[in-house]
Amino acid sequence: MGAGIPAKRTGQIVVKLSAAPALQRFTLKPLRVGTLLLGFSVPISVALDNLLLALVLLGAAFNARAIWRIAAQHPVARAAWLLFLWLSLAMFYGATPLREAAGALGKYIDLAFIPLFMLVLPDEAARRKAQYAFLAAMGLTLLLSFLVGLNLLPVQHWMDKLASSHDAAIFHSRITQNNMMAFAVFLALLNLRAAVSRGARAAWFLFALLGTINVLFMVQGRTGYVILLVLLGWFAWTGLARHMRKLGKTWGWRQGAGLVLVLAGLAAVAYQVSPRLNDRVGLVASEFREWQPNRGKETSTGQRLDFYYNTLQIVRQQPVFGVGTGGFPAAFARQTQGTDVKQTRNPHNEYLMIAAQSGAIGLALLLFLFYTQWRCAPLLRTPFEQDAARGLVLAYMANSLFNSPLLDHADGLFFAFMTAVLFANLKPAPVSAEGVPGRG
Repeated sequence: MGAGIPAKRTGQIVVKLSAAPALQRFTLKPLRVGTLLLGFSVPISVALDNLLLALVLLGAAFNARAIWRIAAQHPVARAAWLLFLWLSLAMFYGATPLREAAGALGKYIDLAFIPLFMLVLPDEAARRKAQYAFLAAMGLTLLLSFLVGLNLLPVQHWMDKLASSHDAAIFHSRITQNNMMAFAVFLALLNLRAAVSRGARAAWFLFALLGTINVLFMVQGRTGYVILLVLLGWFAWTGLARHMRKLGKTWGWRQGAGLVLVLAGLAAVAYQVSPRLNDRVGLVASEFREWQPNRGKETSTGQRLDFYYNTLQIVRQQPVFGVGTGGFPAAFARQTQGTDVKQTRNPHNEYLMIAAQSGAIGLALLLFLFYTQWRCAPLLRTPFEQDAARGLVLAYMANSLFNSPLLDHADGLFFAFMTAVLFANLKPAPVSAEGVPGRG
């Protein structure tokens, strides 16, 4: 099956290369190569990302009709475009100058790339290469992080400006690296579960083990701790549930509660064993207890809580439509006028960021995107894809509690890229006796 103009089938996008114009077919190969290279570049280089995106967009101009049809017909791509289109409309009703609003909208342009990436990743081999490109980049990151963390390699000028042997972030910030490393560990565990040969299982296990050590003990990105715990829980949940079904037994709330207790115990052990983890988590707890509204400027946690508190006030004042795309910084400055609150362009919470800019409608569309991904995951063809797809949703729902990942370049582009990798080829939805597509 090639890639070209998609035709709709129940719950599935079917692409027909033979029907595509010659120029369109000619551009698909470099489009695919550029997209695959993005899997390697996203964890490593913003400059390379931008170069590859420019090349991909140039090729996309010859495939606009195909991209549009995927955006209209694929449920996940459609949900992403609905959110992006609403943010586009929100540029025009706020007080922000249109040029500044357009710049803010550009932060969310990755959502619009999802159908383009889906177009060039129609077959399993391409999607596997895309996944491995990301894992290769994270493997390089992991190697360099260990070398720096163990003082075997001095910090280089091209590494993250805050990198040190005590916080071995390499290409991106501690937050971004830990978030991506947590997901890489999760993918490694899924590959471990699916591997056939002993050598492959050993390699994936080693990657997952070293990645977990890196997240918990070598890099101080606290959101990564949460994402890793959530994804490890999801991996264990899906693995045990599938095993129980094979045995003909029921996987219910009692088994789930037992799993939660086991994970909580492991988290407690890690907390006690690692002084660094203990200090980081303990610091958050103490700063949280000491926080008072608009008086948290002196601590990292206090600043975050001030951001959340004042952004909620903005949302309460403009609950339905928000202040408009790009209007958050000015609205936050007005809300905190006369206080000692640190100014920010980002409340470090995607739900609040979307709600402040585009109101309850925008927040509903963000949640609808996550819901659509979750609902469509069972329509994927393999247990690996199904579990990885829902893991992506859980990772970004958790990430969005503490950051604005869709606003951030690396996290936002990774979301678009991995959404396409995992959801590009849904299998047909069940059809009822009356010929009506089922929900799956």
